[in-house]
Amino acid sequence: MSATINKDLRTGRSVWQARRAPAIPHSGLLRDVQVDAVVVGAGISGALIADALSQAGLSVAMLDRRGPLRGSTTASTALLQYEIDTPLTLLSKDIGRERAERIWRRSRLALDALRERSRHLGISAELMNRDSLYLDGNVLDQAGLEAEVTARRRSGFEVSFLSPRVVQKRFGIRARAAILGYDNLAADPRRLAAGYLLASIARGLRIYAPTDLASVTCQRSGVVAHTRDGPAITARHLVFATGYEFVKGVPKHGHSTASTWVIATKRQPRAVWPSACFIWEASDPYMYLRSSADGRIICGGEDEAFSDEGSRDALLVSKTHELEKKLGRLFPNVDATAEFAWCGSFGASETGTPTIGAVPRMRNCYAAMGYGGNGITFSMMAAQMICGLITGTGDPDLDLVSFNRRF
Repeated sequence: MSATINKDLRTGRSVWQARRAPAIPHSGLLRDVQVDAVVVGAGISGALIADALSQAGLSVAMLDRRGPLRGSTTASTALLQYEIDTPLTLLSKDIGRERAERIWRRSRLALDALRERSRHLGISAELMNRDSLYLDGNVLDQAGLEAEVTARRRSGFEVSFLSPRVVQKRFGIRARAAILGYDNLAADPRRLAAGYLLASIARGLRIYAPTDLASVTCQRSGVVAHTRDGPAITARHLVFATGYEFVKGVPKHGHSTASTWVIATKRQPRAVWPSACFIWEASDPYMYLRSSADGRIICGGEDEAFSDEGSRDALLVSKTHELEKKLGRLFPNVDATAEFAWCGSFGASETGTPTIGAVPRMRNCYAAMGYGGNGITFSMMAAQMICGLITGTGDPDLDLVSFNRRF
């Protein structure tokens, strides 16, 4: 029996799998262990949380049922943006202007922290600053984009509104208005996660995998993480960083799991649009594009509000063809043929915001869930907030994402 709901998180072959996966030392759990904190999940979320906790001086152990970097991290397209899926104008209507502005600002700070922390640790992972072109669509038309620009500028964000004429002149995209945002971040997600895991291992992190968590006993002084194979880890704190696999007993808080599909073309650096900015749409579902460091075009979308693996995987061929057609229509001079195609599950929430913090009725346990389209950015936010909770320093924005919030 497992403490998490086991899912097949991805299918196909992502572009990141064209390279050998970084080697991450790990071993099975052969005896009982005692540490300050145990992190469940060895993907990018767990890596960032382990880095924050070990940097704070805690002894940390990690469990993963598959092994490091073998879950949904490999399926990520790593368009690391501060812009939340829900536009600021619409989120303000849902949760109030003050709260919406705060969560948008905190997302910006989390992205900046990821960039700065990666630089401090010497993690390259093909990290590249990228602007973000947000095209009009069925969620925000041109007038909606203009109102969104006003809201973002009022909140302190530097953005530009581009008319359809300017968008066509600068990017070759016809009949679409857009918002241009600045200084987001692209990366190879496997290499990024590996860099943080290796930095934590150098401080004493021990990764036990493949090791499945069976149950958790919560006590006043800490927790006991029981594994399916027998040995247990006793810790003062436990953090669920299981990505899109929900944990039994942890409230879902309006979160669900959806499916997305992605393609990557052959290398064609001369076909990449000017500035190689991210491109995405104010649509539901939306298409999103980026280029890789070696000049491939990565295009994803066609999201569906279900997570059944069989149904998701059965659509891989048809969704691949649809993404090829959409990419070809947007950029007629690009060879839109997919050289890589994959699909995966991701977490979604009603407001596009995550849930992070102490788990109700599970003493000394914490969780991060509901990453949506801002997965890695929200993972850094989770690392900061959970570290603040565990070390006692707190966090001024925890009320925006806690399990006890009322939106």
